[in-house]
Amino acid sequence: MRTALVTGASSGIGLATATALAARGYRVLGTSRHPETVAPRPGVEYLPLDLTEPESIEALAERVKTVDILVNNAGESQSGPFEELPGDALRRLFQVNVLGPVRLTQLTLPGMRERGYGRVVMVGSMLASFPLAYRSSYVATKAAIKGFSNGARHEFSPYGVWFTTVEPGAISTGISERRTSYIEPDSPHRRDYERMLAALNRNEAAGASAGQVAATIVAAIEKDKPRQRYAVGSNAALVFPARRLLPVWLAEKLTHRRHDLAR
Repeated sequence: MRTALVTGASSGIGLATATALAARGYRVLGTSRHPETVAPRPGVEYLPLDLTEPESIEALAERVKTVDILVNNAGESQSGPFEELPGDALRRLFQVNVLGPVRLTQLTLPGMRERGYGRVVMVGSMLASFPLAYRSSYVATKAAIKGFSNGARHEFSPYGVWFTTVEPGAISTGISERRTSYIEPDSPHRRDYERMLAALNRNEAAGASAGQVAATIVAAIEKDKPRQRYAVGSNAALVFPARRLLPVWLAEKLTHRRHDLAR
């Protein structure tokens, strides 16, 4: 029986993925900052993990030695004008979205490599491919984690360990309510920022379900040779081919028009 570890498995995409894997017969470890508050889920064992705390990650070193599948899902969504993003908020975001998942993956890889089998799934965002104003910090973290994944897959595929990135578009998971937002009271960006945020929330409310993303993650895991990237939601099957054909300026304009920021 393969063992899967899914971070951020108490809600949203993480919970849907953990539940789907358990239903398919995997032994599933799910993480939560407060596992004692999570309702029991059949086939899912919850472990404590706070990605903002390096010692919390290191505490899982022994448990992850037997993990065959790692889904790095936990993360923070952040927005704000570039010039007004606080340094401490940026450092926390990169710790949670990039450095924490990278370190957890480093702890998990030796066991996968030695057994000759492994799957590492980074849950990214389509915004890494279609950057959006006032989301620069979030875009940067998702581009970074995809970069780690794309490079590492060449190092580990000879050992049967495959890295892949799943990029969701607009997903209806309630993340709008948890997104951190930074803007000064007298910001010159406020009008455009609030317009973008309203559109972002509207798009997410009408977006794909967490279950659809989970199904994509499970399908990637079960491929003999997972692709470098899978995208789901926001008409991904159409917009990625279109992006290859359109000039960069037009792709940017269409992205911003979708968020009521067309110039």
